[in-house]
Formats: sequence, C-alpha cells, structure tokens
Amino acid sequence: MRHILKKKTAAVFLLAAAASLLLTGCTERQDVENAYSIYDTTAAYASANDGSSDSDLSLFAADLCVGGTENTESDSVIADCAESAAVFVVDDAEITYAQNIYEKCYPASTTKILTAYIALKYGDLDEVMTVSDAAIDDLDPSSSVCGLQKGDQITLRNALYGLMLCSGNDAANVIAETISGSTEDFADLMNEEALALGATHSHFVNPHGLPDDDHYTTAYDLYLIFQEAVQNEDFVSIISTLSYDASWLDASGNTVTQTWTNTNGYLTGKYAQPDGITVIGGKTGTTSAAGYCLVLYSMNESSSPVISVVLNGNSRSDMYKIMTQMLDAFGNG
Repeated sequence: MRHILKKKTAAVFLLAAAASLLLTGCTERQDVENAYSIYDTTAAYASANDGSSDSDLSLFAADLCVGGTENTESDSVIADCAESAAVFVVDDAEITYAQNIYEKCYPASTTKILTAYIALKYGDLDEVMTVSDAAIDDLDPSSSVCGLQKGDQITLRNALYGLMLCSGNDAANVIAETISGSTEDFADLMNEEALALGATHSHFVNPHGLPDDDHYTTAYDLYLIFQEAVQNEDFVSIISTLSYDASWLDASGNTVTQTWTNTNGYLTGKYAQPDGITVIGGKTGTTSAAGYCLVLYSMNESSSPVISVVLNGNSRSDMYKIMTQMLDAFGNG
C-alpha cells in the first residue's frame, strides 16, 4: 500500500512540475522578430525607435571632465595645504590637476552652490518670501548670516545675493522653505538634483552646509554641480558681484538696507590672481569640520572656462596658496 502511495505521490509531483513549467514559460527559446539586441549600442536602438539620428544623441559625460583615480604629481603645488583639490579646464574636458578628487569631504558653505542652483531652477527671482521662525531659530548665533529677522519680507533675488556673497545661512533656510516647504524636503530635492547631475558620492541634509555626519561631497561632485550652475547667467552675475546693496521690509513694514560684500579673496584683492587667470567668482566655505574650502570659476589666457576646487584647506592662506599654485601651473591646460 505504501509503495502504491509513493508512486501516486511521485506522479502527482511530476504532473505539478510539468504544469509549473508551462505556467512559468520555461519552454524552448523562440526567436522574437525585431527584438532589441544587447549588442547594439544605445544610440542605434534609440535612433531606430524615435526617428533621431546618431548625431542627435550624446553620452551623459560627453562634455564633462572625466579622469582617473590617481593624484597628480607636481613640484609646483604644495599638496599638504589641503586634503582635496582639482583643476578642470572646461573646453578641453580635461582634469589638469587632481588630488583626492573622489574623497568624501565636508563642503561647508560651498553647499550653497547647489542651493542657489535649485533656487534659480525652480524659483521666481521676484517672489517675496517671508522669514519664518524656523528659518532662523535653528541656527547657531555665531554662524554666518546675512541679518534676516522673523517676519522680514525679502525677494528671492536679494536672498540669493545674501546667500552667495556673505554666505547667509538664514537666507539658505528661507530659500529652502520657499522652494520646498521645509528645509528637510529641500534637502531631499538637493539629493535628487545632485544625483541627476552625476554627483553620486554626495549627500546633503541642509541647504547651508553646517556640519553633519551625513552631509558630504567630493571635489569632483562639486565640479559637476558648479559646472551646471554656471550655465545660468543670473548665477554667474551673483557670484561675480563684489558688493551688493540689498533692501527689504521688516515685520513692521519698515525698510531694511544692508551692503553685502563678496567673501572671495581674489575679487576683493586680498589675494593676487594667478598668472594668466581671470577670476570671475565662486563660493567660499569654512567650518571647523570642513576646514577652508573654495570653488572658483575663472577664464584662462585662452578664454576657456576653468573650474577649480579646494576642500579642507589647513587655513585661509593655505587655501588660497594651493589654489593659486594649481591655477598657475595647470589652469592653462
């Protein structure tokens, strides 16, 4: 009896297995007419399906500076002045100097490059924003601010100058709340936008860059973000402004005026510009965790744009020293 049961059980199992094969489609392979071939290039596939020609299609990094992982050896640059540094000659799509460019670092206020980029992408420069309690209550009183108070009403345009010239953390929060409703939601948007630009080794948790273990970037990712930001004429105009007279209304309707001066030492004349380089603008950043940071936009003697980055400089003078040395030796390709 047991023998018969075993045979019946085996038969049932075989029938179930056969049914399973039929249901799951595990049958002999059949050729499919006009199937997509994994050996075709993406361009060939796309052009066959959307009517575009190969000349209309381009790779994501076709116009970007792409390099390897090795550091540049040079007697012209004192690498010990900073943890990470790089020079990108844009028109040549070339990284002419690289020093730990994929190493994760705290960005400090160079974070505000991404904040400004997003504000210009999604915001209205003439929109009047109201400063909330939350925008300034969570800030360290000793941190960099541009002087906004609860209830102040300021345009996005003015706030962007406060953000980029005097590095206002208060302006960063107001902008974030206006664009996304909260700084937390804005940080989510920052990460989405950074990822879309290829900045895959970055993560942001706030719009201003005050230290957080989960807030970091790399020199290369900052290049990717900055490269996109400088495509916007308003962004370039803001970062190249030496001094800006801002005005807005306080909670009582009175006019507040302030003059904001750029923190870029090359523009102010505190540091001599590198040989053959015309500095247009950029963004500084400093915290105890991040050290001294600078992202710079320049033109070389061939009128080619140059983006250069220094992260975690030992001091302000060291930051400008290595930036000058890099651009002197590598800014002209």
